[in-house]
Amino acid sequence: MIKNRDRLQEFETETIQKEKVKILKNFRLMDAMYEEAASLGAFSKENVLDGLDKDIKFAKVINSVSKTT
Repeated sequence: MIKNRDRLQEFETETIQKEKVKILKNFRLMDAMYEEAASLGAFSKENVLDGLDKDIKFAKVINSVSKTT
């Protein structure tokens, strides 16, 4: 049980600030998670880019809408 949330938050913030970003390690981790998800059938390894063109068009339409409407 956490008794002092402020102290824990301070510790987490300090720890994050002290750690350096390890790009290669992060990419390896991302690749491993992708492989794991694919092996569990969460999504197909094939045709990863299917539908990307539709997503891009959709994003362009959404981003072109005035923010003040």
